[in-house]
Amino acid sequence: MMTNLFSSFDPTSNIFNIPMNWLSTLLGLLIIPSYYWLIPNRSLVMWNMVINKLYSEFKTLLIGKMNMGSSFMFISLFSMILFNNFLGLFPYIFTSSSHLTFTLSLALPFWLTFMLYGWINNTQHMFAHLVPQGTPPILMPFMVCIETISNVIRPLTLAVRLAANMIAGHLLLTLLGNTGPMIMNSTILIQILILSQILLLILELAVSIIQSYVFAVLTTLYSSEVN
Repeated sequence: MMTNLFSSFDPTSNIFNIPMNWLSTLLGLLIIPSYYWLIPNRSLVMWNMVINKLYSEFKTLLIGKMNMGSSFMFISLFSMILFNNFLGLFPYIFTSSSHLTFTLSLALPFWLTFMLYGWINNTQHMFAHLVPQGTPPILMPFMVCIETISNVIRPLTLAVRLAANMIAGHLLLTLLGNTGPMIMNSTILIQILILSQILLLILELAVSIIQSYVFAVLTTLYSSEVN
């Protein structure tokens, strides 16, 4: 039972003896170019509205801090995570965003870049961030320790938050799916199960969008703190 439950998160499973699961991370790149060859439709208009809204929000967060072009980098980060979260909801598609290997590979380089840039170019500003304004002198050593720990664990919290939310939803869907054969004799229970799975799938769609947005916004906020 446990093997079947976690088999969907196994990156070593293969197709025709070729381990190709991690290639699903790049499937989103096949979808984006097709938009430029299609007649404008509702989905394309909606996606453009999302991108424009994100651009205006990220530009506001980064104004006076970094180059405005940085907002496009964080929009790309949002799009990549969103496509991976969405594709993972389809049957037989490996969810790379449910693995710490994927999420840490995104969070750690960003955090390391921000820290190196901040401590090299704005050393006094980074030291000032360790002691919040108005802190009593007796509490300053403790605040420095607390702020240092909170800065160090930032990439881990980003990675674990995204991976844990993806794993939780997929496990619930798998558990509900495995109970289907056990209640085949009851029509009412089958209907309740199908309704529950539909509602849970809608919830997972929302979680996919929210977690992509949270990851991108927090990364943007972290980058604005180093200037």
